[in-house]
Amino acid sequence: MSKEDIKTSENTIEEKGFEFEGNYIRDEEEYDENYAPIFDQDAPENEKVKKEKKPKKKKKRKGLLKKIILTVVAAFFAISFLLPTILTFTNSFMSEQEINSNYGVIFNNYNDENDEGANKKYRTETVNLKLIPDKVVGSQYSSVLLKSPDYLMKFWNSVILTFPIMVFQVLLALGAAYSFARFRGRIREIIFFVYLMIMLIPYQVSLVPNYMVNSWLGLLDTRWSIILPGIFAPFSVYILTKHMRRIPESIIEAAKLDGANEWRIFWKIAVPLCKGPIASVAILVFIDYWNMVEQPLIMMSNNAYHPLSIFLSQINNGEIGLAFAVATIYMVPPILLFLYGEEYLADGIAYSGGVKG
Repeated sequence: MSKEDIKTSENTIEEKGFEFEGNYIRDEEEYDENYAPIFDQDAPENEKVKKEKKPKKKKKRKGLLKKIILTVVAAFFAISFLLPTILTFTNSFMSEQEINSNYGVIFNNYNDENDEGANKKYRTETVNLKLIPDKVVGSQYSSVLLKSPDYLMKFWNSVILTFPIMVFQVLLALGAAYSFARFRGRIREIIFFVYLMIMLIPYQVSLVPNYMVNSWLGLLDTRWSIILPGIFAPFSVYILTKHMRRIPESIIEAAKLDGANEWRIFWKIAVPLCKGPIASVAILVFIDYWNMVEQPLIMMSNNAYHPLSIFLSQINNGEIGLAFAVATIYMVPPILLFLYGEEYLADGIAYSGGVKG
């Protein structure tokens, strides 16, 4: 309908919900903005489109609100998990006097062993958690790194025990995993099932057999009593076997057609395709043995061989400040290793056995 033919009464326009001045439309802009939806033939379709856009806007608002809530919840849990680490790092720069005033109540011995009943005393003070020290002091680190060689000796004991276990366990696990993945058979399946059962057994259960074997081999009170059982742990074998079994058989058959033997297939195909799982296994093994406590306590009676993980639990009342500095130094290698291999760790966990294009 053309604009020249649109001459209607004021009542008709008001019934449609529009304000109308006079009996005629004044200009083209007024027609397009106010009256086109009434008289144009496509008006019903336009109104449907407008009605359909409203639910979409509501969905977008709900989705945005949901994302905001999930982000806040995730941030809360992230801060909660990181707070102990942040407190340890910041409190390591506190002075000894400030640390004793804030945390000394934890180490004070209120109860005497001979006190009974009404004579017993109970703690009424609360611990004052401080995120930022009043005065930044580096004396704790100078004492740990320069004045007390015992701390560094324990640190290097941890390094000497952990790195050989990580390296050789991964190397042996690669060979065993390739054998389990490539060559199937009833005997190999039984051996792999035994590996799985051993992996599910808590380490505390196997401490006595390990102690007896080390005693029979004459390895007690030596680092080999920790390193050798760690090298032959079944955890890495199980993880790498599961990933190597997902390598497409067509790739291996193509390599055989090109004249590759098993050794070349292992190093040129299987190992490169398992870089992610290898890195993730190495990181998990390192963190596990870096934090070990039971093995050194039982296998090594000589304190000179004990790692830093045991030393942290033996901090006495007069060295509270040193405990924060030692704990901070203790966290550095696992954090650096995780940051370096974070991409490989995520890739290894999400690995599905396909070939990336």
